[in-house]
Amino acid sequence: MFRHARVLTVFALLACSAHAVPQVDTSSGSRTPIVSTASSANTASSVASSSKVASPSAPSLASTSFPETVSVSAQAPPETATVVPASSNPNEPIFPVGSTDETAPEAIRGGLGSPILGPTNPAIEQQNPDLLAPPTTDNGDIMNAKWPMALSHNRLQTGGWARQQNIEVMPIATQMAGVNMRLEKGAIRELHWHKTAEWAYVLKGTTQVTAVDSDGCNYLANVKEGDLWYFPPGIPHSLQATGDLDEGSEFLLVFDNGAFSEDATLLLTDWLAHVPMEVLSKSFQTDISAFAHIPGKQLYIFPGSIPTAAPSDNATAVADPQGQVPNPFSYSMSTLPATPLDGGSVKIVDSTTFKVSKTIAAAEVTVEPGAIRELHWHPTQDEWTFFISGSARVTLFGGQSNARTFDYQAGDVGYVPAAFGHYVENVGNETLRYLEIFKTDQYQDISLTQWLALTPPTLVKAHLGFDDATIAHLNKTKQVVVQN
Repeated sequence: MFRHARVLTVFALLACSAHAVPQVDTSSGSRTPIVSTASSANTASSVASSSKVASPSAPSLASTSFPETVSVSAQAPPETATVVPASSNPNEPIFPVGSTDETAPEAIRGGLGSPILGPTNPAIEQQNPDLLAPPTTDNGDIMNAKWPMALSHNRLQTGGWARQQNIEVMPIATQMAGVNMRLEKGAIRELHWHKTAEWAYVLKGTTQVTAVDSDGCNYLANVKEGDLWYFPPGIPHSLQATGDLDEGSEFLLVFDNGAFSEDATLLLTDWLAHVPMEVLSKSFQTDISAFAHIPGKQLYIFPGSIPTAAPSDNATAVADPQGQVPNPFSYSMSTLPATPLDGGSVKIVDSTTFKVSKTIAAAEVTVEPGAIRELHWHPTQDEWTFFISGSARVTLFGGQSNARTFDYQAGDVGYVPAAFGHYVENVGNETLRYLEIFKTDQYQDISLTQWLALTPPTLVKAHLGFDDATIAHLNKTKQVVVQN
């Protein structure tokens, strides 16, 4: 029993010694703990001597001397002595984004990196200076979040073409996929339907859309440049370029599944070509001779019955005993007034305004040269981004010190996972215009500046060391886009 008491005493002394807060030498910027060798020696000596003396009885805790308890927070060194302040070194792109200067950029930033000695691809490097020579704030790993539609395989048809982006080419984009489609004047994207919803933004020209819902209600509309359409999953529809432009129309399609493939569309002609003629005759309740000229394979995109002819601007839906769909499948975003901002503008369309669009919400954002889409994040939904014009720079922050910067030009697709902090900076000389698209019924974002402005100042000061003037400057209303 006495032996056990002596052992407990030794353990208590060792524990107190181990939990003593070391002093920190801050005189030279060093954070090396200063250990008193005399104190260590005395402790070791006392422990050793106590283990040699045989006590006739268990030692009294009241008579045992313990080190004085010290408050850890009281002894903690100032923040500047334990955490190095963030660097204020410049981190601008090393090369103007998209510049056609014949001088190839080099993998050098300040004193880091060195010239490329092996093979190079200057055109790619000029478009991606922040991958070639990343800002020093980049760290760790973020999956690739850029895909140029120009790199997508193009499906060429008589009357148009289509190219796509999905998880096969950009694995990070798990929630949405996109298709860029072109129709010549009068050309038709044949009657079809999808397992997923289809959302569209018209880039050029006008596209006439038709559809019928599950209640037999039909719909027809001409969707102009800057306007939208949306078809819920399984709703059959068609697309045809009108004659508003001699060149026809071009549009962006977004699907609410990253694994979507345009080649997996359910097509009218493809289906009928794989149904026995006798079955067609029975189902349509007509003579089998009526199907003598149906195509033997899918048409996909094809010229109208009269090449270069276009549907009338005054066309109306077929008379329908069930009536028209209760909620239109198209929305005139082009006529929606943009909200002016300090350095740009924004239009937001979701199910609160475009009733039928239950799974896709979107914002059309403009950012003037030198301005920036402020630091923000989207709480629960990934962002699928399409750049229409201008040059952008975006840094994604994924937590755990992981951050990566990407450069975007017109025709590029970007992707931001839910809750990742990011900004969108205009690094070019023209207005940046792009779409933020989400798989949700309502648009949401959180502004970093607004969050800090609405948080108790003492908390913000404790985290960031801001002075009163900086705290007072923080804007309590969401700015979205701000000018430098």
